[in-house]
Amino acid sequence: MATLLSLGTATTSVAQDWTDALRYSYLSESGTARSMGIGGAQGSIGGDFSGLSVNPAGIAIYKSSDIMFTPSMKLNTVTSTYLNNNTTTNNSQFNFNNAGVVFTKVLKGRRAQRSKWKSVSYGFGVNRLADFNRNYTYGANNYTTSQTQAMAADAQYNGNAQVPGTLGYFGYQSYLTNVTDSATNTYQSIVDPTKGLAQLKSVTESGGINEVVFSLGGNYMDQLLLGATIGIPVINYSRTATYSETAIGTDTSGFNSYTYTENLNTTGSGINFKFGLIYKPSEYFRFGAAFHSPTWYNLHEDDGVNITTNVSGSTTPYYYPNSFDYSLVTPWRGILSATAFLGSHGFITADYEYVDYTAASFSFDPNSPNIAQETNSNQQIKSILQPASNVRVGVEVRITSFFSLRGGYSYMGSPYSNSSGINAASNTISGGIGFRFDHWYLDAALAHTMYNGIEQPYPAYPTATSTSTNPAYVVVPTATIGNSLNNASMTVGFRF
Repeated sequence: MATLLSLGTATTSVAQDWTDALRYSYLSESGTARSMGIGGAQGSIGGDFSGLSVNPAGIAIYKSSDIMFTPSMKLNTVTSTYLNNNTTTNNSQFNFNNAGVVFTKVLKGRRAQRSKWKSVSYGFGVNRLADFNRNYTYGANNYTTSQTQAMAADAQYNGNAQVPGTLGYFGYQSYLTNVTDSATNTYQSIVDPTKGLAQLKSVTESGGINEVVFSLGGNYMDQLLLGATIGIPVINYSRTATYSETAIGTDTSGFNSYTYTENLNTTGSGINFKFGLIYKPSEYFRFGAAFHSPTWYNLHEDDGVNITTNVSGSTTPYYYPNSFDYSLVTPWRGILSATAFLGSHGFITADYEYVDYTAASFSFDPNSPNIAQETNSNQQIKSILQPASNVRVGVEVRITSFFSLRGGYSYMGSPYSNSSGINAASNTISGGIGFRFDHWYLDAALAHTMYNGIEQPYPAYPTATSTSTNPAYVVVPTATIGNSLNNASMTVGFRF
């Protein structure tokens, strides 16, 4: 999902903030092709491996052992608008949505008649919970503001010209800002934006969250299905953001251009627990409920900033590397589900999910130089984010004894608070087909997701009248990011 950069003056360019918390909390399970085809509404259907990461009670639906895998192809189009200039970027990525195996023991004969527990199933494998692969670019000519002014403001108002890793430090070290009055500690950008700047930002993201699941479930009296999952999500995220400004007119300072590149690589893993039940009052209805605990992550981050400036024909490169370990707790989730069966002709199903994004929080090492950022980042989470409701609905129609058609829709509520001015709700429309035979099955699905986001290419900076008690910031242009994401998948499974 596109993120909105903080509107406040940046004190450090390479630090954990609310955008990191949201990135690892905002989940959109890819799942099996069957699950995708019905909009991901897996809370009360069961019998599908992706359900182990939604409602683990669904594993108790299995009547035989099962092994499956789901390759997928993602085709993404991002259209960005910045200062009335439109840019379209396309990219594709091959991946696996999931792979796993379920072992089932079904009691038969007299043992089934004597025992209230009719079957027990356990399974393990991998489900993909989030996909970060995306590229986008935006740019235009700006005659009003420059990132170098934010660098000067960070140096002057926050005293960061000599603090490594801060925006003020980068500007001063790369000769994009100067001290105009050492007595008053006044800094000024060498760039005059009124002469015109060609601004361009390109972002390349890759990676995802893959959850290793271990699940156990049982069927009690063919009415109550219970299940639990231990999830071990693994994060692998990379981001390269390159921003440049090139002089359009002649700048009296001799400024020609500069390129500012941020590289970020985050890896780590966590643990969570999921508990669920499905109740079958009759053969025509099922009701489900599931609870997901928070996920406790330990993460390692390698990042760095590379700046190359060209002033009066002289090129000056500067590089600042950084690495950091930290902990993150992502929000808990609650899911309620219902399914109505149309006899042997199919079903209609729906899920409601609640997630409170404000419950995410960072924890830094008390000896870390970034410890002051912990409180600020956690305050950002509570002020910028909000609880959200997600709804998923799906339908499956059985055309013949072995062939089915599927359709689905999902809505993910915006995680941003109303005060942020962002409506970033996403909508997904999906469809699919399925073939069921005695010992194997084949499903295919296509999901189309649409959502919008906004982003500022650089942080706002204080005005001349800004004070610590009455902060005021210069308005920075905002880019609108329109995302159109397509996911085509195919699941192949074998029963034994």
